[in-house]
Amino acid sequence: MRDAYHEELDSLTDKLVEMTRLVRSAISRATTALLDADLQLAESVISRDEVVNAVFDDIETSIFDLMARQQPVAVDLRMVITGLRMATNLERMGDLAVHVAKVARLRHPDSAIPPEMRSTIVEMGQIAENLVTKAGSCVASRDVESAMELDQDDDAMDRLHRRLFKDILAKEWQHGVEPAIDITLIGRYYERYADHAVHVAESVVYMVTGSRPADRV
Repeated sequence: MRDAYHEELDSLTDKLVEMTRLVRSAISRATTALLDADLQLAESVISRDEVVNAVFDDIETSIFDLMARQQPVAVDLRMVITGLRMATNLERMGDLAVHVAKVARLRHPDSAIPPEMRSTIVEMGQIAENLVTKAGSCVASRDVESAMELDQDDDAMDRLHRRLFKDILAKEWQHGVEPAIDITLIGRYYERYADHAVHVAESVVYMVTGSRPADRV
């Protein structure tokens, strides 16, 4: 019985890692759709969010079942509680990728991104991918030190987010109100995506140590 129990806990970890892979793919494809005004790719991001939601539902059901049947304690209890928290953050990351794709769809056949801002969006997309990849590795390995690095890694995304606002508010801005709104929303989506990746890493720290990252500084 205990072997089966721990197999279920291992399966929970595997499902969380799979979610990180799915939402990484989603933000990667959404970024490409946004930059290239690729309607088909944008639609695929939107439709495949159902896969992310299905994995989330599976994790949620598994966790409630484990708690009811096994009544986990100590590290195992932290595993199931933080597992649900991580899954929730990852599901929201999938939603944010969908939001990016919907902006691409809305502005098709044009790109929502002015030429001078493309490099910033490319970099934001790359940082988002790197953060969720690292978060997934931390979930799989339970590497506390790497998990604690994500908050600092997120600083690069915050700098780019501020740069977008600076560009929009500059007197040289000539693209009007609608593109400014698009850029504001897109920047927020990437910034929030990165924040959720950090929250996943913080949950890893709590799961392993029983304390929050701020308590360990």
